Amino acid sequence: MEPQAPPATHEVTNQVPPLEHYNLYESDATLTAAVEREGAAWHAQALARDGATLGAPEVIALAGAANRHEPELSTFSPRGERIDTLEFHPSWHRLLALLRQEGLHALPFDTPRTGAMAARCAGYFLHAQLESGSLCPLTMTFASIPVLQREAALFAQLADKLYAREHDPSDAPLAHKRSMMVGMGMTEKQGGSDVRTNQTRASAPGAASGRGAEYRLVGHKWFFSAPQCDAHLVLARTSADAPISCFYVPRYAPDGTRNAIRIQRLKDKLGNRSNASSEVEFVDAYGVMIGDEGRGVPTIIEMANYTRLDCVIGSAGLMRAALVQAIHHARHRVAFSRRLVDQPLMRNVLADLSLETEAATVLFMRLARAFDAHLAAARTGASESGVERAWRRIVTPAAKFWVCKRALEFTGEAMEVWGGNGYVEEGPMARFYREAPVNSIWEGSGNVMCLDVLRALERDPQGAHALFDEWRADAQDAPTLAAALDALQASLAAPAEHREAGARRLTQQLVLCAQAVLMLRSSPDAHANAFIATRLADAGAGLGGGRVYGTLPASFDQRAIIADAFRT
Repeated sequence: MEPQAPPATHEVTNQVPPLEHYNLYESDATLTAAVEREGAAWHAQALARDGATLGAPEVIALAGAANRHEPELSTFSPRGERIDTLEFHPSWHRLLALLRQEGLHALPFDTPRTGAMAARCAGYFLHAQLESGSLCPLTMTFASIPVLQREAALFAQLADKLYAREHDPSDAPLAHKRSMMVGMGMTEKQGGSDVRTNQTRASAPGAASGRGAEYRLVGHKWFFSAPQCDAHLVLARTSADAPISCFYVPRYAPDGTRNAIRIQRLKDKLGNRSNASSEVEFVDAYGVMIGDEGRGVPTIIEMANYTRLDCVIGSAGLMRAALVQAIHHARHRVAFSRRLVDQPLMRNVLADLSLETEAATVLFMRLARAFDAHLAAARTGASESGVERAWRRIVTPAAKFWVCKRALEFTGEAMEVWGGNGYVEEGPMARFYREAPVNSIWEGSGNVMCLDVLRALERDPQGAHALFDEWRADAQDAPTLAAALDALQASLAAPAEHREAGARRLTQQLVLCAQAVLMLRSSPDAHANAFIATRLADAGAGLGGGRVYGTLPASFDQRAIIADAFRT
């Protein structure tokens, strides 16, 4: 007898098709409007082309592959030679090539024009929706440029390779490479964020010392991100009691030999698994002092200001990616005889999530304008306005605190829309969730950011007053926002000890007011009103927060908010 096929156990139905073949840029009305508003319309065509590329299934697949096939460290060759090499899956290099070809590592510096920072931030936001780990070395390379530009002789040797739009994955002396990446090494075991406790020592082997001189470094770094980079900016002391200085430490020494940077191990991280983070030791490693001796922290903080903005954008990108996946799922999945998107409570959740991403997007794009103004002032020698300086110095760390914190809860809520399918690794939601904490931790944790906000407010009272005056003008017809601003300024008038203890609440109030102002200026009235009603209604009483997503009043048109959020 012919063997009979086993009976079918079930028919596969009501499963959601993968989200692909969509344009990440053109489907985002908030982003396209912000690109126009912030002076980057000249880059819109390139963003639309890139948005289509990132929505292609073969490109989407790169993200999963890069995170399944993690980087591998080889410390020794088969002959016992110390080599400290890393091997990455081809998908990783393809992701970096995509980032680099769009100029996201250097756009405002190699193409200095109005809106260049906004153009770059918009592009970075698109790629943040694809994969997070590959953003790290690109961000650090980008942020190193304004620091290295101040070292004329060194920068003249590096500029072509820093600006190059071709990713060169080879591990070779810089003279033999077409492009380069730069990382940073700040934290040590004993200090973490408190880099002033660093112990790594740098000594000058010759008669010359100070800025531009050669040094030899001995010490360690507890977190040394992207150890495969062609150079790192590293903090060290020139003596046990000297203030910290900053050094350019290349992967290869000038004589072509591998620099004495020993990779001890790669970190086994919760997320960001496609990217290599390491512990290293410097064993008489070659370096060049950049910036003035003893001014290492202010020197590298210039780099950190840019990386913090990228943390905001990276978290906003994660939120956007999770949102469109949730909306796509709800538009296709049927439960209890209705599509999820047609069920009032699910619509409430999705609309609330949509408002959160909209507020994050208008915020980072407004910060991009402030950074554009800063770069323009540096190029022309003009003075930076107090308002733009305040957006950059005060609101950036506040945004880094708030948006990165919101990403944690946001990705969990979006995963829940998928149900059990969201909790398994075959789909993207689990990866988004694991990625969410990192931007809140790297480049200054939440408490560090809130203390930075207080310091910025205290150091630039003129800028803070100009900022609040601007916001009050926007709040004239928005009594809830006006009350929130009153509460914020009352918090700022409290004794210093109370301000520090309440720095998280103060920072939350500040960034929510900033987002509300921006939404009043640029979002549909219904969106702005819903955001203010649900984020600031209790701020006048010094409350705020303490709410889950999906608590919008029924009076708002939640269906329209969702439709505006993801246009297909």
